[in-house]
Amino acid sequence: MRILVVGGGGREHALCWKLAQGKDVEKIYCGPGNAGIANVAENVAIQVDDLDALAEFAESNGVDLTVVGPEVPLCSGIADLFMSRGLRVFGPTQAAAMLEGSKKFSKEFMRRNNIPTAEAASFADEEAARKYVSAKIAGNPGVVVKADGLAAGKGVVVATSEREALDAVSECFSGAFGDAGANVLVEELLIGEEASILALTDGNTIIPLASSQDHKRALDGDLGPNTGGMGAYSPAPVVTDELMSEINEKVLNPFLQGVNNEGMDYRGIIYAGIMVTNAGPKVLEFNVRFGDPETQAVLARLDGDLADIMLKTSEKRLSEVTLEWSAEPAVCVVMAAGGYPGAYEKGKVISGIDDAERTGAVVFHAGTKNDGGKIVTSGGRVLGITTKGRDIREAAANAYAAVEKISWDGAQYRGDIAHRAIGI
Repeated sequence: MRILVVGGGGREHALCWKLAQGKDVEKIYCGPGNAGIANVAENVAIQVDDLDALAEFAESNGVDLTVVGPEVPLCSGIADLFMSRGLRVFGPTQAAAMLEGSKKFSKEFMRRNNIPTAEAASFADEEAARKYVSAKIAGNPGVVVKADGLAAGKGVVVATSEREALDAVSECFSGAFGDAGANVLVEELLIGEEASILALTDGNTIIPLASSQDHKRALDGDLGPNTGGMGAYSPAPVVTDELMSEINEKVLNPFLQGVNNEGMDYRGIIYAGIMVTNAGPKVLEFNVRFGDPETQAVLARLDGDLADIMLKTSEKRLSEVTLEWSAEPAVCVVMAAGGYPGAYEKGKVISGIDDAERTGAVVFHAGTKNDGGKIVTSGGRVLGITTKGRDIREAAANAYAAVEKISWDGAQYRGDIAHRAIGI
């Protein structure tokens, strides 16, 4: 089997790494890839938004399956294009990708299909949004202000004061997020513990993956600005068997029914960000692709042939799949460039990756490139150091032992990944 993976981050490195273990996999390409992906796949100099070039590459190189990592090409219709050319693709169509591409659309989908979520209102007018915020925040712990469209992981502010919320509304309408901020969603602030639930679906069957939990804040103690994710671990103890049954009943099964009722062609992964509240699980957001860095921790625990699983999903044969998981928990610690998630420098030489891997860790590259034989930083989130252990505490200790082997000028990371699970 010849596979093309679209993307070039830590998520895509984890996908290539796991796909390469498939018994029938002959060749993996990745566009555009990164320095670490080059160890398990052939990097192809095609950007994720060049859909025609990707399709032409797949056709001319006999690619049997294309796996789409990021949301942008999915929301631009890459799955539709590939299917129109008779190419197998793992990822939902453009219409279904609106579940991530528009927060308003996603919220309305949840309402139509009785999926529990936060109360929210959408606005195309700044003054109306400001009035709503002022009325809603009084007597409540806060509100969440979201730019409606894709904003590259930005455009979401958890505001605990009226001033903070109004500033967030103004930023959206200022054009800071381009067209993504032309509409603004204002949600109630849900209180509880978050969990990430990823599930495979082919439109007929839905199968959840092992649970995980992300750490979005930049600093220890869940402080500092939001990021794309500073670490993750799997499984998440908050997701008990009882809670997972409730998530299946109230979220995943209604999601599948809604996809069918609304005529969406969905063959890929659905990511439900869940807030575990006193009133039960509620959906914070839907994403139409694997999470990052949750994928690194989850795939480290998957006992099975991911290539075969994805191929069957693309062929609407997911009912033939049974997932098996390692009993050992996994922890992924993200190492980021100094200054991230704000301005940061690139081109810093990274040392110690080989030493870290000799400890047993898998070092997934996110923002790296090969510069004359040296691995240098080229993004905000640079590496995801992933390890397993007999329990969460040991998995985290193993991860940090590997992290200590790696260095570059300005490197930063959180020291408390998995703290909720191990009581740090």
